[in-house]
Amino acid sequence: MLIKVQEGQVVGKMSLEQWQAVLDVNLTGVFLGGREAAARMIALGNGGAIISTSSISRAGNIGQSNYSATKAGVAALTTVWAKELGRFGIRTGAIAPGFTRTEILNTLKPELIERALASVPLRRMAEVTEMAHAAVFIAENDYFSGRVLELDGGQRI
Repeated sequence: MLIKVQEGQVVGKMSLEQWQAVLDVNLTGVFLGGREAAARMIALGNGGAIISTSSISRAGNIGQSNYSATKAGVAALTTVWAKELGRFGIRTGAIAPGFTRTEILNTLKPELIERALASVPLRRMAEVTEMAHAAVFIAENDYFSGRVLELDGGQRI
C-alpha cells in the first residue's frame, strides 16, 4: 500500500527502497533488455520482434502502486519502441497476463485463489502455455506492433 492506515492513523508508508526495487526489475530491466536487443537487431539488419511482459495490473491495482506503474511503463515502452524502431523492421509487443497458474500463485491459500477468480468471467487461471501462444502470435505476425495483448479471461471487460 502507498499508505497504511489503522484506526484513522497513518502507520506506514511505502518506502523509496520498496518503490525503487520493483522499478529496477520490472521497468529498468525491460528498458535495458530492449535497448540491447534493438541495438543488436539494427546491427544485424534483419529486423525482429521485442516481446515484453506487462500485466492487466497496469490499469491500477490496490496495494500495487509500484508494480502497476512499472507494468503501465512497459506498455508505454512497447508503443514508443514500435514508433522508433519500425523503420528498422523491428516490431514490438507485450503480453498482459491476468491470473496465470504459476508456482507463486499455487502457494496461495485456496480461498484466496477462489476469491481472485470470482472476478474472472472464465472462472479459471490461464495456463503458461496460453501465454506462450501469445508470444508465438506476436513473433509470427509481421503486422503486429506496438500493442499489448491482454490475456485475462475477460477480467477487464
